[in-house]
Amino acid sequence: IAAIVLAAGASSRYGTDPPKQVALLPRVLAALRESAVDEVVVVSGAHPLPVESVPCPDWERGPGASLRCGLAALPEEAEAAVVVLADGPDLDPRALDRVVDDWRALGGDAVAATYRGVRLHPVLLARTVWDAVPDEGAKSLPARLVPCDDLTPPGDVDTAIPAGS
Repeated sequence: IAAIVLAAGASSRYGTDPPKQVALLPRVLAALRESAVDEVVVVSGAHPLPVESVPCPDWERGPGASLRCGLAALPEEAEAAVVVLADGPDLDPRALDRVVDDWRALGGDAVAATYRGVRLHPVLLARTVWDAVPDEGAKSLPARLVPCDDLTPPGDVDTAIPAGS
């Protein structure tokens, strides 16, 4: 099981330098290191990143294009990929492990975490659906839902927090 971190967007609403991917990526990577995933692939696009990454020249087409770049970089033996967002700094490694454990126990094409009934990430995609990822991303694919109501949602940061807040 690999993890793919989508970090390719322009972060135009964030409004500061460094881009949100650079500012928030360390927290996401730390959560991944605490989880049971076997490897991590970070996908870059609009901005250079301070970590090794897979560049996605088509990142402007949408998150699905970035996801397809990350999936293409995985080794043949990868059975599934857990997708997370670089702008989700509150990602809990327990959510990753729940999604992975659910897929290992029950199989299926896609499994997604929910928080208080809202589908968010992480989302696990079995290899069987990798070719079906549309430009809008994994969110549009049907998935079995795994409740993570006792955990903090990963977040989706669009704007910088002003200094002194």
